[in-house]
Amino acid sequence: MDYNRIIMDKIYLDYSATTPVDRRVLDAMLPFFNEDFGNPSSVHRYGQKAEAAVETARETVARILNCLPEEIVFTSCGSESDNLALRGAAFAARSEREAKWVLTSHAEHPAVSRTAEQLASHHGFQLEWLDVDKFGMVNLNAVENALCDETAVLSVMVANNEIGTINPIPEIAGFCQARQIPFHTDAVQAAAYLDLDVQHLKVDMLSLGAHKFYGPKGVGVLYVRKGTPILPQQTGGGQEAGLRAGTHNVPYIVGLAEALRLTAEEREERVAHVRPLRDQIIGTILEEIPDTRLTGHPVDRLPNHCSFVFKNADGNTLLRLLDAKGFACSSGSACKTGNPKPSEVLLATGLSREWALGSLRVTLGMQTTAEEVDKFLRALPALVEMARD
Repeated sequence: MDYNRIIMDKIYLDYSATTPVDRRVLDAMLPFFNEDFGNPSSVHRYGQKAEAAVETARETVARILNCLPEEIVFTSCGSESDNLALRGAAFAARSEREAKWVLTSHAEHPAVSRTAEQLASHHGFQLEWLDVDKFGMVNLNAVENALCDETAVLSVMVANNEIGTINPIPEIAGFCQARQIPFHTDAVQAAAYLDLDVQHLKVDMLSLGAHKFYGPKGVGVLYVRKGTPILPQQTGGGQEAGLRAGTHNVPYIVGLAEALRLTAEEREERVAHVRPLRDQIIGTILEEIPDTRLTGHPVDRLPNHCSFVFKNADGNTLLRLLDAKGFACSSGSACKTGNPKPSEVLLATGLSREWALGSLRVTLGMQTTAEEVDKFLRALPALVEMARD
């Protein structure tokens, strides 16, 4: 398959932060910018054509997630989907059954953890943080023990953006189903490489963001299982079955659906490409750089994801050194890059400050080559030593 190359001076190794738009996705989007540009809410033919494109995209996403088209809500991004899920489910649960507890972990993306904190600090909810193990995986016993009749919503991500760990989502969902507690999962990082059949996952809500799987930035999805109580957080014209008001971003919605379709069709090929490169990076770094630890689960992790901590190294200095040598990497979440504080995710796994400050995330994509990986691995040891000095 002919993938588009990133034309730039740097070697890009930060695909968990964002991905380039696939040329095939861009081609699907282009007509809806200046040819079929109608507003889907308009009744004339321009509007009808735009509405048809939105509904076709909805059907495509629903088919891949194995759900009903009416269970798909288009949003502006994964973070908005997370916000709608947590706020919408929490407020609905309090209104319908006086539930007040929000459950999540410190290993979640800030779109979830910060939303949970605001629900507690400004809206009268109670927040309970779930324990994670040394790999950042949510403890099943902690989930089972924390659930109660007053739990409004539980949110646990499919795969961690900083350390790559994959959580046991179907098992967690089983606990929630038994107590009839709404369960949301952030699947933004997982969508590029994992099957997201919601019937298998058993979740009530699931968030996606297109730019993580070669689609455009600025568009996302929230799956909401039929019958799940949820209140809209953005009101107005009644779009998206009243759950998310605002004029549809037709070209981006079309792009999201096409990117997700290609991801589903090519998943095995993409996994087969990145996994050996990931394993090479992990094995070489652990062997050649002293005082280094792999973060995240050694087996149950995303196939394109490598993450490490280097004792007594400055992670931000390391990123600058890598950038100067032509390598684009990250210290974890793109939302945290440049933050001098230790990552909450790493601290939650039990790492000390001297380890947690020296983090590095290397994530691969379909454009990554074996030659690029070799160049990176030759350059990294000396740069880590400089970051330690």
